[in-house]
Amino acid sequence: MTTDTSTNDINASKTPFAGKKILIVDDEASIRRILETRFKMLGYDISTAGDGEEALQLFEEVEPDLVILDIMMPKVDGYGVTKEIRANHDTPIIILTALGDVAERITGLELGADDYVVKPFSPKELEARVKAILRRATGGNGAGGNSAKDANNVIVIGSVKIDRSKRQVFRKNERIRLTGMEFSLLELLMSNSGRPFTRAEILQHVWSYPPDHRIDTRVVDVHVSRLRNKLENDITNPEMILTARGIGYMFQKLD
Repeated sequence: MTTDTSTNDINASKTPFAGKKILIVDDEASIRRILETRFKMLGYDISTAGDGEEALQLFEEVEPDLVILDIMMPKVDGYGVTKEIRANHDTPIIILTALGDVAERITGLELGADDYVVKPFSPKELEARVKAILRRATGGNGAGGNSAKDANNVIVIGSVKIDRSKRQVFRKNERIRLTGMEFSLLELLMSNSGRPFTRAEILQHVWSYPPDHRIDTRVVDVHVSRLRNKLENDITNPEMILTARGIGYMFQKLD
């Protein structure tokens, strides 16, 4: 981690998410200690675990609002922890991955992680990612657009309905469970049906990545794949979330 134990660069004001519970999981005590100090100073309620087994136990006890999770750990690795959490919970997960290990981060995203930060990392970057994901998890909005039905925060296109106020999604009246970031991605695309978005635009709207951020478009690709798995009849021939060739993705255009 590209930092020392100094916390002088932390903004003195509390985060708007002060009081939110974060579970930090890493087998390196120094990383746990530094992150715990920094996030506590921002007003978060912090719990820490040194291995995956302890993480799963604490997750049930603490019921955190977000998990920061290292991949390579003893007893149960980050993949196993992510899989166990996603079996019954939509809690946001940020994974910490090794520099240059693309397969590691893709696997974590496919299992249900919301975002990743590469080691060695800047604590400031991680703090920004936490804030962005919590903002989305608590109801941030996508860009406005030409929805089929926007009364009472409800959008209906074909067999899919999303309720923005309750952050719920239904397909043919069946509730579909999405993570916070999956919901925000679907909300953006459905709110602008027929409009293609580049991957960089999606990262800015949904993940709050700044325009000059080093772009890894696979975050978007994996989340689109996860949405298609939950919504499409045939993921090899999607009819709702379409690939805009040479651009990015779009939701089916309204009739």
